[in-house]
Amino acid sequence: MTNKTTGLRRIYKAMGYSLKGFSAAWRHEAAFRQEMIIAIVAIIITCYLEIDAFSRILLIGSVILVLIVEIINSAIEAIIDRIGPEWHELSGRAKDLGSAAVMLSIALAAFVWITLLWRQYGIFIP
Repeated sequence: MTNKTTGLRRIYKAMGYSLKGFSAAWRHEAAFRQEMIIAIVAIIITCYLEIDAFSRILLIGSVILVLIVEIINSAIEAIIDRIGPEWHELSGRAKDLGSAAVMLSIALAAFVWITLLWRQYGIFIP
């Protein structure tokens, strides 16, 4: 028989692991720190925009998605680095694919922000 944690204790432990993950991302990943700062600024900006709730959710969700993808990319990189320091084609491909996912999430966030700000205010922010 296994000694599995269930109920509220499991949720509490899972939250602890998640906080360790956020802490590790902040400490070890410069890109995550940069994207987190941008996300905080973006979320603050959305609080002052005169937009509907759905648009606000899209704006905030798009920058949160960048953070999610960056954390997954960092996890992929950590696994590859754990396997070994030598170069391997598949390791390089895995890291490149993770990086491509981050780039696509950033492009999506930029598209959402430009589209919604253009629609709401008729302005373009490069």
